[in-house]
Amino acid sequence: MSNKQHSTTINLPRGNLDLTYQINDTSGSKATYQLEELLSFAQRINPKRAFLFVSKVLGRHIPVAPSTMRNAFTDLANLVPSDLPGPILVIGMAETAVGLSAGVHQALQARYPKALLLNSTRHAQHNDDNSETLLTTFSEDHSHASQHLIYQSADKATQEQLLASKTLIMVDDEASTGNTCVNVVTALRNAGLAQLEQVHLTTLVDWSLNQNQGTADADDTISTRLPNIDFHRHHLLSGAWQWTDAPDPEPIIMPSVDTTEAGSQPLGNTGNWGRFPTLDSTDGFDNYLEKFQTAFTRFNEQAQFDKKQLPERILVLGSNEFVWLPFLLAEWLEQTASLNSDNQTVKFSALTRSPIALGGAITTMLSFSDNYGLGMTNFAYNVEPSDWDLIVLCVETASDSVDDMWQGLDNVLVVSPTL
Repeated sequence: MSNKQHSTTINLPRGNLDLTYQINDTSGSKATYQLEELLSFAQRINPKRAFLFVSKVLGRHIPVAPSTMRNAFTDLANLVPSDLPGPILVIGMAETAVGLSAGVHQALQARYPKALLLNSTRHAQHNDDNSETLLTTFSEDHSHASQHLIYQSADKATQEQLLASKTLIMVDDEASTGNTCVNVVTALRNAGLAQLEQVHLTTLVDWSLNQNQGTADADDTISTRLPNIDFHRHHLLSGAWQWTDAPDPEPIIMPSVDTTEAGSQPLGNTGNWGRFPTLDSTDGFDNYLEKFQTAFTRFNEQAQFDKKQLPERILVLGSNEFVWLPFLLAEWLEQTASLNSDNQTVKFSALTRSPIALGGAITTMLSFSDNYGLGMTNFAYNVEPSDWDLIVLCVETASDSVDDMWQGLDNVLVVSPTL
């Protein structure tokens, strides 16, 4: 890592965010990322924390080219060492990092083909034989929706491998205090992962050095809270933040989004992309791609799918935690469209339950009812529908679960597993 310190101050309506940071000398990666390439900033509608780091490579709040996302996934994975003890578990944090974790996991499988992927979720999972059983829960203290669920596997061999994990690679978009990492590791150990030896906090940006900023043991902040664990960090950029409230800030009322209920809309079959332990996060993609091609054929009034009919400007939107298969679809479209014309553009973003104020990195906001039947407001940020020839809205529920706002736009194609 480069020792050169950088600093900047971000002015937001509710206060000032002072940053000191270091740019990685990413020896295991091909790329060096500048702060402005990775992040912008916005204001949360959240009394717990007034600011938000808005990623420019994650495809969540800002539309991003799938190839840019893939490069970040791979560059981050390349920072993880090649001599880790197995079994290895890669775990991602809902909702923001479930696609990031799958991308890191997929890149790691070139070196660790037997690594398991498991994401936390805020959607309770149910089936008829009660085989979908919780492994544990944990809290993400500063989040707009703090409670997370982690499920175990109904497959005996997979479950035995999970419980025997010696290395945990925890993937998140950013670490800001380290509390979530400690909470996750503690919950997993209490749930039976008693053989954990190493924890690798793997984030796009790591701000958790903030806890002991300026002290000799800054790197050990999390490590000292995880007894008998060999702790490591991997990130594209690291630093520390300090927040100063503006005088007499306006009070904030946060929408109610903290639920782990299933919702009234049943989830269709999209395979297993990480809500349960899996070796293959692409399970289900071939079927979902076929659903897209069928839906596009109808939408475009074609007899059969013709990739040459793809329009120039395409935005693919995932929905909440359902982002990995939609990302793979966006990546397929980007590669396919580039064969048609140099002028075609494909970008990826996602619907979210996260309430963010307009301003800074957030230039536009669409609000609408969620498609899970939770009666919750969802948002799409920095999406202006008229900027796109085609918006592919990917859901894991039925097509008619989508809010009328989307149904009323003639350039929106809803792709559902129940087509």
